[in-house]
Amino acid sequence: MAKNQEVERIAKKLDKMVHKKNTEGALDMLQELKNIKMSLETLQSTRVGMSVNAVRKLSSDEDVQTLAKTLIKSWKKLLDGSEGKSEEEKKKKDGSPLRSSSTSKDCGSGEKSMKKSGEIPTTPTSPNAPALPSQVTSFPPAPVTADSVRNKCRELLVAALQTDDDHKTIGVDCEHLAAQIEEHIFTEFKSTDMKYKTRLRSRISNLKDQKNPDLRRNVLCGNISPQRIASMTAEEMASAELKQIREALTKESIREHQLSKVGGTETDMFVCSACHGKSCTYTQVQTRSADEPMTTFVYCNSCGNRWKFC
Repeated sequence: MAKNQEVERIAKKLDKMVHKKNTEGALDMLQELKNIKMSLETLQSTRVGMSVNAVRKLSSDEDVQTLAKTLIKSWKKLLDGSEGKSEEEKKKKDGSPLRSSSTSKDCGSGEKSMKKSGEIPTTPTSPNAPALPSQVTSFPPAPVTADSVRNKCRELLVAALQTDDDHKTIGVDCEHLAAQIEEHIFTEFKSTDMKYKTRLRSRISNLKDQKNPDLRRNVLCGNISPQRIASMTAEEMASAELKQIREALTKESIREHQLSKVGGTETDMFVCSACHGKSCTYTQVQTRSADEPMTTFVYCNSCGNRWKFC
């Protein structure tokens, strides 16, 4: 206890010197500290190390600076030795093997090299959430081909996928993705004939469509797989707006079909060219100018055949 009190007394004197910005007599105080056998408990309770370091920074006397550095260095060894011992004891209690810092560094550098070489796979983005730039949606590379037509089609698909730079935001390798799409189309047709080219043109046109960006983004994110986009129909690839228009037109056609059947006049004046039946229903509509006769639309009640009678 007396040793702690003595060290605390010296620490307070050093603090006063720092506060007054006058380090005269500091060398004598440091000499006293050098002669005291320091313990970890004393260092922690008196915080004398901070006082000595403050004097070292303030003093311009080389002797004071040198002695202060020596004291701090010796106390640091005492502190480091205690920390190393406590860590070793903790690991022994846990039952885990001791591991040197050099081994940890080696493992860290090995992990970095594995990441660079691609042995540690990156986490794919969720299909339903926007991908972050640091996250990469990965697609397996398709087989390389020497066919000039196929390679050109892959280039055109890459350009279509890179429209509006969405691929940068999502983080995807468009070359691998384009190759996957082309590979599925080629597998279906087994050649680069007209059907193959028509299918490719349809994909490229829809992916580049500025009015339908959702299709391209869903393909880039992986919501629509390469195999799926390779076989989708024009109706399936259409934008939501175009789908609504088509649905409205379909409903209108159905309504007109029902009106012509329900609202028409039944007659046996017409003979169906398909089934040769006479059970028909007709309606008349003014499709031309007023001085022209009305156009007659005929519906066969037997087989559903329709024709226009002028």
